[in-house]
Amino acid sequence: MSKEQQDSNAQELLAKYDRESAYRMNLKKWAWVVTILAISLTIFQLYTAFRGPYVSLVQGAIHLGSALGLIFILYPAKRSNLKKAGVPWYDVILAFLAMGSCFYIVYNYQRLVSEAIIRGYTDLDVFVAITGVLLLLEATRRAVGLPIVIIAGLALAYGMWGRGIPIFGHAGFSPERLFTSMFFTSEAVFGIPIQISSTFIYLFLFFGVMLVKTGIGQFFNDLAFGATGRMTGGTAKAAVTASALQGMVTGSSVANTVGSGSFTIPMMKRAGFKPEFAAAAEASASTGGQIMPPIMGAAAFIMAEYTGTPYSDIIIIAIIPALLYFSGVFMGTHFEAKKRGILGLTKDQLPTFTGLMKRIDLLLPLFAIIGLLLAGYTATTAALWGIFAAFFISLFRKDTRMSVLGVLDALEQGARVALPVIAACASAGIIVGIVVITGLGGKIAGGILQLANGNLFLLLFFTMIACILLGMGLPTTANYVVTASMAAPALIAFDIPVMAAHMFVFYFGIVADITPPVCLAAYAGAGIARANPMKSGVNALKLAIAAFIIPYAFVYSPVLVLQDWTFATLIPPLITALIGMMAISAAMMNYFITSPKIYERILLFVSGLLLIYPGDLRVSLPGLGVLILITVLQYVRSKKNEGTQANA
Repeated sequence: MSKEQQDSNAQELLAKYDRESAYRMNLKKWAWVVTILAISLTIFQLYTAFRGPYVSLVQGAIHLGSALGLIFILYPAKRSNLKKAGVPWYDVILAFLAMGSCFYIVYNYQRLVSEAIIRGYTDLDVFVAITGVLLLLEATRRAVGLPIVIIAGLALAYGMWGRGIPIFGHAGFSPERLFTSMFFTSEAVFGIPIQISSTFIYLFLFFGVMLVKTGIGQFFNDLAFGATGRMTGGTAKAAVTASALQGMVTGSSVANTVGSGSFTIPMMKRAGFKPEFAAAAEASASTGGQIMPPIMGAAAFIMAEYTGTPYSDIIIIAIIPALLYFSGVFMGTHFEAKKRGILGLTKDQLPTFTGLMKRIDLLLPLFAIIGLLLAGYTATTAALWGIFAAFFISLFRKDTRMSVLGVLDALEQGARVALPVIAACASAGIIVGIVVITGLGGKIAGGILQLANGNLFLLLFFTMIACILLGMGLPTTANYVVTASMAAPALIAFDIPVMAAHMFVFYFGIVADITPPVCLAAYAGAGIARANPMKSGVNALKLAIAAFIIPYAFVYSPVLVLQDWTFATLIPPLITALIGMMAISAAMMNYFITSPKIYERILLFVSGLLLIYPGDLRVSLPGLGVLILITVLQYVRSKKNEGTQANA
């Protein structure tokens, strides 16, 4: 298959499983409009990053208005219209209306934040607010998908007609007051999510585009294959490692699955992995990329605002949970490879150590960002220097150097990549706004606490279910905003540390992408592998089992998210958690030293849970004892089997 055919197939899969990638390919004369508007948006973001942003409402209005105009031109109302050439006249009108409603705020800013609050909003103000909110929801439907639009729509309905709702009822708001509150204040559409999107998130997404366009991103793949390719099941382990590295700078589990999976999944199949497993390995690793610092699917920036924790601390706190997650996936691929006798790649199939070292400077942009963040610089400053470092480093090699047209294309792609995130953040802002003005967050928290009846495990279980349901079909940023607004307050009310509570809801919102029946990342991987989608989802769930266990661990032992920690209190639970993940992965993949008997598999799983249970050696030591017993039994039986085979 040619490179062009692979790219075409990848784009078709993205359009099918990832609403964010279902955009028009043949714009005809409107291509110039998209290019100019997209480049202008990126330049605006870079300019305000240098000089400092405008007041939040103006900055957000320019940011969102430009994005909405691009969305209506790029994304058709129906996916069936994707291949039609040009842009329909009605989408052009909608684009101008959407832009106009946002720029109306820019031109009338002083009146809207001063006179209108005292004298009331005019009929034109109300019309613009209603138009702006409705067009935002339609643009979000096109670029992101229905789930978040349904939630936002229900939130608006609840805001207007809450009086008639039992248990969670409230006085209700008139449409005029509700829509103007949503669109003309800094508490809803232009609240924290879009404020972060219009500053930090956009720059980091553009940094990811620069890595791809300069070819630096490909170096991550080469580094992963060089480090793990020769191991048992090397292709799968390299895919996991590459997705972890790419996940540091990308923000979509589905896009990451298709982007790296187009290369890794065929390699895994050729090595001997079943198609369903190959799809699952890539999907689970790509989904894990959303919890990998420093970007964490762009949710890290919003988490910093919601929790009051500095962003530089967030990325440190997230390291151990991410390490535990990827360790679980890595171990799962190892046991599957051992079970099927799949070896690593040969030396001639892998990049050489010398070749990798000659290009090691390509990691400097990433090191620059992390170093500046840890040194206390703002995320904006770190992102800007990362972008410049990527561009500067690319100039020294012919294969990474960008032409003038390449730079312009990167500026355009920076806006294109950001569009779904911008729409999702703005729509999530509606949900947050309704939660705040109606007090819904406190009511949901009270309901969950009442159901749990003082039992911490039940509280966590009910919150987990709520987060998985809320997270299905939502992109990472919107996913976190929704779960943090609706589910996290229940945990915090139970005196669970704020960071542990927010990491808990974040993890369970993210794993919705690999939780059947709505496991979009697994479905996308299955499309590349030509595998059964549901079987791929089940395999991804087995590989990513850590994501369903580790959040409980860092709630029961917040030291794992670096709350009141010392090395003496952190190292023991971390070691037992890693050993426990090994036992659970072996049980899920049905292989340890050799194929386990049913009772051994059950004991492996139980011992893993006991080892992961943090902070109590009275629980962990029996788990370790059981694991040692199973290890001895398996070792003796494997040696006996080897002797039998040798005699035969």
